[in-house]
Amino acid sequence: MSFQAYLDTIEIKTGHTPRELVEQAAERGFGPGTKAGPILEWLKDEYGLGRGHGMALVHVITKGPKISAKHVGTSGPHRDAGDTLWLDGAATNPSR
Repeated sequence: MSFQAYLDTIEIKTGHTPRELVEQAAERGFGPGTKAGPILEWLKDEYGLGRGHGMALVHVITKGPKISAKHVGTSGPHRDAGDTLWLDGAATNPSR
């Protein structure tokens, strides 16, 4: 599953866009430098998200929407079309 597909599924499961969840994380003091554990615990407790989906969001919360070029245009499990993830909701994604 691509990173973008994880984020799109998170939106369906939580009712919040990835950007809204990043903002909620910032309100809780999560951001660059935050370890994954506290973020994963929050996402599980509040939204019932598992580790796989949670880790995709941890990446965005701690590192921003850019992903490694090694995932772009590949056939691997985390392949994506571009190196920047769309955070404003699947319905508004211009690449769809």
